[in-house]
Amino acid sequence: MRQEHTALTVAQEQLRIAAEKLELDPGLHAMLSKPKRTITVSVTIKMDNCTIGVFDGCRVQHWDALGPFKGGIRYHPNLTLDDVTALAMWMTWKCAIIGLPYGGAKGGINCKPKTMSQGELERLTRRYVSLIAEYLGPHRDVPAPDVYTNAQTMAWIMDTYSQLKGYSIPESVTGKPVEIGGSEGRVCATALGVAFCTREAAKALKLKLKGATVAVQGYGNVGYNAASILQDMGCKIVAVSDSSGGVYCPEGVNPAAVRVHKSKTGSVLNYKGCRNISNSELLETECDILVPAALENQIRGDNADKVKAKIVVEGANGPTTPEADSALYEKGVCLVPDILANSGGVTVSYFEWVQNLTREHWTLETVNGKLEDKMVKAFGDVQKLARKEESNLRTAALMLGVGRVAHAVKTLGLWP
Repeated sequence: MRQEHTALTVAQEQLRIAAEKLELDPGLHAMLSKPKRTITVSVTIKMDNCTIGVFDGCRVQHWDALGPFKGGIRYHPNLTLDDVTALAMWMTWKCAIIGLPYGGAKGGINCKPKTMSQGELERLTRRYVSLIAEYLGPHRDVPAPDVYTNAQTMAWIMDTYSQLKGYSIPESVTGKPVEIGGSEGRVCATALGVAFCTREAAKALKLKLKGATVAVQGYGNVGYNAASILQDMGCKIVAVSDSSGGVYCPEGVNPAAVRVHKSKTGSVLNYKGCRNISNSELLETECDILVPAALENQIRGDNADKVKAKIVVEGANGPTTPEADSALYEKGVCLVPDILANSGGVTVSYFEWVQNLTREHWTLETVNGKLEDKMVKAFGDVQKLARKEESNLRTAALMLGVGRVAHAVKTLGLWP
C-alpha cells in the first residue's frame, strides 16, 4: 500500500535521520524540528470588481543561528502552513550546506494568481508586506521569488518596504529586476547549479556528459534552463514534461524549440517527432540522467525500482520520498538531493544581497564563476562525508547542514 507523505513529514523524517547519525542532543533536535517564529496574517484588498478579497498569508522563520532569515514567497491556491514550514526548514539546511550566512524562511499567500489581474497582485503583495514588515529587513529576513512570484513581485516588495522606512533599501529583497539592483544570472541560477551538480556527479561515476541522455520532469524556469544548459554541456535531452504530460524522442529534442511549442500550444505534448508520455512514464524513461524539476513526492517507494537513470538530480524541492531514497541507493543510483542540487538560486540571491549592501554590480561572468566555486565545493564536502559515513548523498548533505546549524545554535547558547 502506498504511503502518503506531506512535505513536513518528509522534512521531519529527514531531520530525525540526520539527528540520529549526528547523535544530536535531544533538546537541540527538538529545537530544530520547530520554526523559531510563524507569522500568519489576513491579507485584505479591494478587487477589480470592487468587492473585498480576503486571503490567508504567512511567513515561517525557521532558524537564524547562521545569519538573517532567507527564503522565497509563493502564491498558490493549495498553499498550506505545513508545506511552508517544511520549505523553511529545508532552506535552513540548504544555506548551511552551501556556506551562506543565512537561516531558512519561507512565506506565501493562499490565492489563485492565474485568475488575478496585475493590479490585484500588486495590491495583494503590498498589503502582505505591510502586515509583516516589522519582521523583515536586510539583516533580519530577506525574501525572494518562488512559485508564481517573480522579479516584478520583488520590485513591489522592495518599494513597499522602502516606502515604510523612508529611503530606498534594495538589499531588503532579492530576485529583483537588474534595473533596480537585481543580479546578473539570477534567472538561470537554480538551473545552472543543477547542471554543475550533474557534471560533478557524472565525474564521480566516470560518466561522460557528451552524449549522455537526459529526461527532465517539469518545464518551468528550472526544468527548461537545466535542459538547455545540459545540452550545451553535450547531453542529449530525450524526454521533457510539464503538468499536462511529456514527450519522448530517443534522437533528442531541442529545448528552445520545445519551449516555443509549449508557448504556442500551452503544453509540450504533441511536439513534432516525439511520442507523448505521462509524467510517471518520464520517470521510468531509459536515460542516464533524470532531473525531477516539478512537484514533490514524484519518486516513491512504489516506483523507485522502475527508475532507470544512473544519476538523479533534484531540481524541485522534495521530489523523492525517504523510502525511495533507500531504494535508489540500494540499486546504485546516485541521487543529488534538492538541498544541494537546487541551491544555486539562493546562492545568487546571496550574491545580489552582497552587491546591494556594497552598492556594486558584478558581471555575469563573475556571478557564474562564484556560483560554480560554491557549488563544486559544496558537492565535494557532501561527497566526502558520504564516503566517510558510507551513506547516500542526501543523508550526508543533511548531516552537513543540520550539523552546522546545530553547532551554531549550541555555540550561541540560549538567552535569556
